[in-house]
Amino acid sequence: MKYTLLAFAFIFLISCADDDEAKDYRAENEQEILDYIANNDLDATATGSGLYYVIDIEGTGAQPTSTSDVTVAYKGYYSDDTFFDESDANGLSINLQQVIAGWTEGIPLFKEGGEGMLLIPSHLGYGNEGRGSIPGGAVLIFEVSLISVN
Repeated sequence: MKYTLLAFAFIFLISCADDDEAKDYRAENEQEILDYIANNDLDATATGSGLYYVIDIEGTGAQPTSTSDVTVAYKGYYSDDTFFDESDANGLSINLQQVIAGWTEGIPLFKEGGEGMLLIPSHLGYGNEGRGSIPGGAVLIFEVSLISVN
């Protein structure tokens, strides 16, 4: 009995430990993305997941699937235009199952030679935890160019 009470107390303490971890940024991210779109006069399209995208150049080549190997040139920044990462001009060769969900969903919207932008809410990016220098809850904006479907 003593151990049962101790176990319940431990579970209670863990469940109350950090309310920030459970924060849902979806509404906040949605407004941040909508403000960015308005402030930059973008013609963006939303998907059902909360991803927004802009296709500037259609492209004429193959169109990848969510499991394809692709080469993508990109530049990543936050909605305040603070830069956080970019590839070189030759791009980065990756499998779309090994990247954030926003890329797995968004890159297949382009054809080879296509260029545009992905506006990714945190639940399709690095979530509440963040990663490296990217803070939890961050909206990620990527300018992308689909170089090839490999």
